[in-house]
Amino acid sequence: MLDFAIFAVTFLLALVAAVLYLCPASRQAAGIPGITPTEEKDGNLPDIVNSGSLHEFLVNLHERFGPVVSFWFGRRLVVSLGTVDALKQHINPNKTADPFETILKSLLRYQPGDGSVNENHLRKKLYESGVTKSLQSNFALLLKLSEEVLDKWLSYPESQHIPLGQHMLGFAMKSVTQLVLGSTFEDEQEVIRFQKNHGTVWSEIGKGFLDGSLDKSMTRKKQYEDALLQLESSLKKIIKERKGKNFSQHTFIDSLVQEKLHDQQILEDSMIFSLAGCIITAKLCTWAICFLTTSEEVQKKLYQELDRVLGKGPITSEKIEQLRYCRQVLCETVRTAKLTPVSAQLQDAEGRIDQFVIPRETLILYALGVVLQDPNTWPSPHKFDPDRFDDAAVMQAFSLLGFSGTRECPELRFAYIVTTVLLSVLVKRLHLLSVEGQSFETKYELVTSSREEVWITVSKRY
Repeated sequence: MLDFAIFAVTFLLALVAAVLYLCPASRQAAGIPGITPTEEKDGNLPDIVNSGSLHEFLVNLHERFGPVVSFWFGRRLVVSLGTVDALKQHINPNKTADPFETILKSLLRYQPGDGSVNENHLRKKLYESGVTKSLQSNFALLLKLSEEVLDKWLSYPESQHIPLGQHMLGFAMKSVTQLVLGSTFEDEQEVIRFQKNHGTVWSEIGKGFLDGSLDKSMTRKKQYEDALLQLESSLKKIIKERKGKNFSQHTFIDSLVQEKLHDQQILEDSMIFSLAGCIITAKLCTWAICFLTTSEEVQKKLYQELDRVLGKGPITSEKIEQLRYCRQVLCETVRTAKLTPVSAQLQDAEGRIDQFVIPRETLILYALGVVLQDPNTWPSPHKFDPDRFDDAAVMQAFSLLGFSGTRECPELRFAYIVTTVLLSVLVKRLHLLSVEGQSFETKYELVTSSREEVWITVSKRY
């Protein structure tokens, strides 16, 4: 359990090393409401495990104690913020490090950057440029991959049950590998190999590390290490091939290579982006289509917007900005699904939230999954209602959480565009329908998913 406790600190905030965790810390929670440690060494980690996930633990904690709550990772105080107002008081706009990237780097044993504001701003600009260029250069390819999904679904009889999650993962893998890494992944076998290794690595990141089970199974640990090694080997080969050459297809990795970064940094950045990009894109596509199948009115309004903006022609990069309702659908998908339910920061100096003093070196959790279901910010929070994003104040709150605007992570920005293109292709030609009798149990890890496969059917519009 101690190994799990040490990891949990690293998992939620890679900026805090295990050494800091082992240092003695005060057992006083500075008057912040919450729970005392269940165990001396492990704090409240047994409570988190028993809750099923950190998100579910935080939901219960905030319901009991309010918007600012405390608990313990081992001997270290943790404060969780569960409302937009509490987050507004804490978020520092000058801190541009992506918490999602930070967590993944830690789990993959990669070294973090120097953490300076200047470095973080430069990296953010490079990432944004890389995403923009790769999408612009490969827009026709993205449209082609989306049309392949359409053609496959059109070939099915209307009674055919389609495994949505499986199809969306395959689509995301093809899209991300080709747009991020290049033409090597035009080969179907390369995509299948990447998907297999990606699945092994991501499975252990999502679960095996967190519950400590990976270190208890030498077989699983070797499979994980072999899969990660194969992914790194493939990326190293691609980096070498694309150095000093010009390709008609500009990929995300080309932006890193052209910046003349060190090979190890290019490897790590492309690994993080491809790992996170695949899973975020796959889950956003899955949840968006899933919610559309359960809301005929939303699907009808989306179709009407696509018909008005695109007419009989295909989507173009210039017309994406005009698809306002489509963007609202995706924002509401992220909110309703609680796509990424937790992020974190380190309190590097003593601060204050409401009447509470936050001690230096406190782990601060942003309980995003809790905030996204707060009825004070989102009326009827469990209802899938894209129209709520017509309200500028709602969109501002959403942006504050990092799901839109300047704080939006590059992987999510990439996923928004890919999903928009896919929906424009599918919804123009198909009615997306749910399969009756399904019940979904949600799995909360780094990215939220359904524990079971989601099945849909389709029928032709024309």
